[in-house]
Amino acid sequence: MTQKTNARVAGFTFLFYIAAGITSMVLFGRAASGEGIAAKLASLAQHATPVRIVFVLGLLMCFSALVLGVTLYALTREVDRDLALLALICRVAEGLAGILLSSTLGLLWLATATGANAPDPPAAHALGAFLLKMGAWSPAATFFAVGSTLFSWLFLRGRMIPVALAWLGVLASVLLVVILPLQLAGFLGAVDWLGPVTWLMWLPMLVFEVALALWLLIKGVAAPAPR
Repeated sequence: MTQKTNARVAGFTFLFYIAAGITSMVLFGRAASGEGIAAKLASLAQHATPVRIVFVLGLLMCFSALVLGVTLYALTREVDRDLALLALICRVAEGLAGILLSSTLGLLWLATATGANAPDPPAAHALGAFLLKMGAWSPAATFFAVGSTLFSWLFLRGRMIPVALAWLGVLASVLLVVILPLQLAGFLGAVDWLGPVTWLMWLPMLVFEVALALWLLIKGVAAPAPR
């Protein structure tokens, strides 16, 4: 594909990824509402259709990560092929980690299982608590942050997008690279994807990706500056 086509595909995929991610979080947050594991499982059983939609959106998001990896690699490989390849691998790892560690369907089965196939309540509650934690333990966001840092640096180094926008991407990505591993390790408390701290942490990245997506759709990218 041409640079212009890659830029437009990447811009559209950025916007789709963001919309799917926010929709997925909101739907799952409502479906898994309630205090305690028993209440959450009961709520999931009553919202089976939204949970299935969340799973489908998760699949599409994983595929979007792969598309972004390929298109952004195509746009930035002339700046530094090795760094662009490493960034591509990070986005591929993001997509694979997101789908392989998905616990959505497991939670739905646990919430709706009946008869001989249903585990006893203590086992169901323990397994449900574990599956709910799996989403917070996924390293997909960390792979995303590293890949975003590299691609943003390549955009900045090649002067392919406005410098201020590229710097915003670098700083927002580095912030996530530093904080996300600490959250996964438990040094900053439990991960709450719907909490205000998480939204504040991701807000610079949200602003950057929306602005970058619109720029790619409308303006595309400039030819890499000579090194």
